[in-house]
Amino acid sequence: MTSLLSRVQPINSEGRIQNITPESAGWKYVGFDVFKLKSGQSLQQKTGSREACLVLVSGRADIKSRDETWDNLGERMNVFAEAAGEEWKPPFAVYIPNDDRFEVEALTDLELAVCSAPGKGNYPARLISPDDMTYETRGNGTNIRHICNILPETAKADNLLVVEVITPNGSWSSYPPHKHDSDNLPEESSLEEIYYFHVDPPQGFAFQRVYTDDGSLDETMTVHNQDVVQVPRGYHPVGAPHGYDLYYLNVMAGPKRIWKFYNDPEHEWIVKKGE
Repeated sequence: MTSLLSRVQPINSEGRIQNITPESAGWKYVGFDVFKLKSGQSLQQKTGSREACLVLVSGRADIKSRDETWDNLGERMNVFAEAAGEEWKPPFAVYIPNDDRFEVEALTDLELAVCSAPGKGNYPARLISPDDMTYETRGNGTNIRHICNILPETAKADNLLVVEVITPNGSWSSYPPHKHDSDNLPEESSLEEIYYFHVDPPQGFAFQRVYTDDGSLDETMTVHNQDVVQVPRGYHPVGAPHGYDLYYLNVMAGPKRIWKFYNDPEHEWIVKKGE
């Protein structure tokens, strides 16, 4: 198995099913955990030297930081609205700075993503409601995808960038292939990246390729529900097969909090043609 792919793990005593640290990933910035909590179950953590963005992927919860309390957060029970027979709803999220702590109490079954990066203490804890997020649809035809910007570079954070994407079945995403692994602004920024996947129906699969120009890295992975792909460098397109819609949560961080990507020159013609 490629070292870039983290399969969903059996739920541990804390409810954790994914655990990516800078040490385990072999990089410097991004950390990522996913917890599946039962109604009434709680999670407490200190942030230490890292800032965190808590994303309620599905379910409702009460969340506390050291100085703030937010009750009854969350409206989304399923990231795939059509499968749930509901109108699509965005997530709720909470930003927690370094040298703070948080407590999450699940009010329903809860899927919680804890995204983290080194913090600088510049911003206080705050709620990130759906009204604070921005939304867009990119591409067309079989390259269409729907984006919810949870913590974009226009929002206040020290290092973290967080976004979620819905890719309809039969479509491509993060496409044409692009990368952001060179600290070469204004042309390109250097950002590590996490992809956390959901597939609908959940027995399905999708594909992600991660590759570099020189071929020193070239991995094509089959991803399943609740898998994680780590992208330390290189281009990283994603394909959703016919019949299976795809959700992913992206977490990025690097030496500068700017998302500036560079398309693979061999596939740049797709953009010029209008995707």
